[in-house]
Amino acid sequence: MHYELKEKIIKSVDPGSPAERAGLKAGDAVAAVSGHELVDIFDYRYYIADANPEVTAVRPDGTEFTAVLEKEEYEDAGIEFENPMLAKDRHCANSCIFCFIDQMPPGMRDTLYFKDDDLRLSFLTGSYVTLTNCTMQELKRLAGYHISPVNVSIHTMNPELRVRMLGHRGAGDIAEKLKVLLDAGITVNGQIVLVPGWNDGAELKFTLDSLLALPENFNSVSVVPVGLTRYREGLCPLRPFTEKEALETVRLIEDYRQMARIMRGNSFVYASDEFYVKAGLPLPGEDEYDGFPSLEDGVGMLRLLESEVSEVLEDREAAKKLRRRLFFKRRRLEGTLATGEIAYRKLKEVAEKVADFARTCGKKPDFKVKAIRNDFFGSNVTVSGLITGRDLIDQLKESGVKKGDRVLITVNMLKAGERVFLDDITVDEAEKELGARIVAVGKTGADFVEALLFG
Repeated sequence: MHYELKEKIIKSVDPGSPAERAGLKAGDAVAAVSGHELVDIFDYRYYIADANPEVTAVRPDGTEFTAVLEKEEYEDAGIEFENPMLAKDRHCANSCIFCFIDQMPPGMRDTLYFKDDDLRLSFLTGSYVTLTNCTMQELKRLAGYHISPVNVSIHTMNPELRVRMLGHRGAGDIAEKLKVLLDAGITVNGQIVLVPGWNDGAELKFTLDSLLALPENFNSVSVVPVGLTRYREGLCPLRPFTEKEALETVRLIEDYRQMARIMRGNSFVYASDEFYVKAGLPLPGEDEYDGFPSLEDGVGMLRLLESEVSEVLEDREAAKKLRRRLFFKRRRLEGTLATGEIAYRKLKEVAEKVADFARTCGKKPDFKVKAIRNDFFGSNVTVSGLITGRDLIDQLKESGVKKGDRVLITVNMLKAGERVFLDDITVDEAEKELGARIVAVGKTGADFVEALLFG
């Protein structure tokens, strides 16, 4: 029998695992489990969960064999694959008017230009998908495995408008596809990239009305403003939100939040921090974020950071330990915290809160907060995660950072798991050019306190 094996090669087998005992090795390819040919990782996970599954595998030399894995139901088989998906990545089939990747300049690393829109990746990594390149048949297959949660890029529930915004003639069936997922009991989180003059105002009201009427396993929807770089030549003419429009949008969303709390018992729809900052409004209280379901969309990140910092400093035992450590700290508490423009004011407030705590310990902290302007992508891009190494270096030099100084950056400025900025400048290179020591601050409030006081 002919199998598609290239994406199903075993990377490693855990010592002593059911797979090793059955004779499976790195380099083998898993073709089928219990007679079911594998389409992707979900097929594998479903069938391998059985007790004593039968694995059809192929050696690197083409020899096909069958192995029975002696294991309990749901016991881990002990196999790690070279390709975690067991299938080729599905590229995005859309031509969205707001696509950020289309606004990237040439000459950056290849991975930054990859457009994924794979429902399976949504479950595995939390990415948002439009569902346009997933057929109803495929959607029903995956829904049958009850994968949950799934994050869906909604943008609008108006079928005609969604076709125009996504540049895909099949994009208008979003209501039918959401029904398949929701009927299967799958939890769905939605996202709306809001574009002034397109899907805001009355169109946003229509979309929120439609989503609020869905079953309660449609869990939440986040609303984020369109991100626009200076590299938009030849693309659909778009503009950023004005302060007035941001204010109107937040007020509209707040009306729906109030309605949702009556109907559902939670806020349901969440505007990104950027909308509140742009509108000059305070962020909602921590309890209004319902456990922060949309942090990766920049929804509530600043409020959560502030709450976590306060929790650390106000906890009696935690504060006692910090004071003890500060007592023995001889080096002056100095440093510059570099961040994006959107987070500047809130981080300045939080840094001052940490400084106040240090003063109660007899210290004289000198924490500066520097907003890094995004010259690389353009002034409309204000988040810290899109700050390049070059912008950071140039503007810290201008601000007077000197040799031996300490610079704190948020970890999302760096490539995941690496000490590399978006423009491939490394932290080591930035430190050498600045003559300063760079500390990447983790995501939690405890990380923030630790970095400012001891990093």
